[in-house]
Amino acid sequence: MYPNLTSLGIEHPERIESYSLRQEAANDILKIYFAKQKGELFAKSMKFKFPRQTRSVVVNSGNREAKEFSEINRNLTFVTDELDRITNKRHSDVDIKKKILTDLRHLEQVVTHKIAEIEADLAKLK
Repeated sequence: MYPNLTSLGIEHPERIESYSLRQEAANDILKIYFAKQKGELFAKSMKFKFPRQTRSVVVNSGNREAKEFSEINRNLTFVTDELDRITNKRHSDVDIKKKILTDLRHLEQVVTHKIAEIEADLAKLK
């Protein structure tokens, strides 16, 4: 059902909880997080490096000036498509709303603490 994930050595794609993707130099780093199993202290994760593909594109045909662009590896796009199918099933609009509210509450606490810190600094000046 998920041939690209299986080719990476992932035996149980149904256990995938989320993933992250970042660019590091000439590579894309994919990190896949699995749901914590009973008896495990920490959830398992796997990390994969995909080299970015480069291609030259002519930007000025008059003097044959070309510029090199790097883009995501084609295999990685297939893998992320499969990951999106798995993770989007699990995340609904309710989850997004809950995350936004959690982020908002955290921001509220940070601002409150910063205001208290600035007020304390002002009190020292008197």
